[in-house]
Amino acid sequence: VQLQASGGGLVQAGGSLRLSCAASGLTFSNHAMGWFRQAPGKERELVATISWTGGSIYYADSVKGRFTISRDNAKNTLYLQMNSLKPEDTAVYYCAAAEEDQAMGVLIRGDGIKYWGAGTLVTVSS
Repeated sequence: VQLQASGGGLVQAGGSLRLSCAASGLTFSNHAMGWFRQAPGKERELVATISWTGGSIYYADSVKGRFTISRDNAKNTLYLQMNSLKPEDTAVYYCAAAEEDQAMGVLIRGDGIKYWGAGTLVTVSS
């Protein structure tokens, strides 16, 4: 199984980036998916999760209204559109897949993560 995240980079505060996570080796549509991030010196934190069909979505309060998670099951790809970026959004962003057929709540609780991607660095300058 591979989860390949891409789309990170350097952007000025107020700017936008779109992250992608290409999945292979798994039945993508059977897995709830999520984005997490880890800033320097801090613990990894949940950013957003999305259910198998995309019908249920959860956002951390810190990104609500600025970030949008989505998925394309036909392309086996997860996305994170990030707008109005702030310096505090600077982190390595990781995509993750829940255990197959598990609801996205396991990603929110952190006790049912099956696969992690390698991460992509997002740097927001002030």
